[in-house]
Amino acid sequence: MAYNEATNDTLNTGPVLANGDVVDVLNDLLENTRDGEYGFRACAEEVKSPAAKTLFASRAVQCKTAEAELIALVTAYGGTPADGGTASGALHRGWVHVKGTLGANSELSILESCERGEDTAVARYRKALKNNLPADVRAVIAQQAEGAQRNHDQIRDLRNAARASE
Repeated sequence: MAYNEATNDTLNTGPVLANGDVVDVLNDLLENTRDGEYGFRACAEEVKSPAAKTLFASRAVQCKTAEAELIALVTAYGGTPADGGTASGALHRGWVHVKGTLGANSELSILESCERGEDTAVARYRKALKNNLPADVRAVIAQQAEGAQRNHDQIRDLRNAARASE
């Protein structure tokens, strides 16, 4: 195993994954990306603050862009893109909407839910990057992982600010 200082990850130095395995990794991230898009849209619907609505809407657009990149890679590696997101992602979005329906949709609670979703996204990207992926796939996934981490950090900071103001 080699160590990648740029990402603080241990890289598998064995053979590069076969195309079918690459497609599996990409499809897992594709479902995750769709969960992110749908989740950000759900959060945008529930918050009152125009700034938060804009933030969540822009994050949803970023996820849509990431989705297109992943679909292109899945196709390039001979696979069929997964359709939809994950069951846990749907459950998470449902919970955000339930909070809104019950009147528990303070910006803080929405930010907390959104941060949990981003925790999941960051973990899935880290897991994907532990595979010995082809260079083109690794480059896209690493870039998307950085975006997920930025989203997480920005939402965490907003959550902390919302906690401080309550």
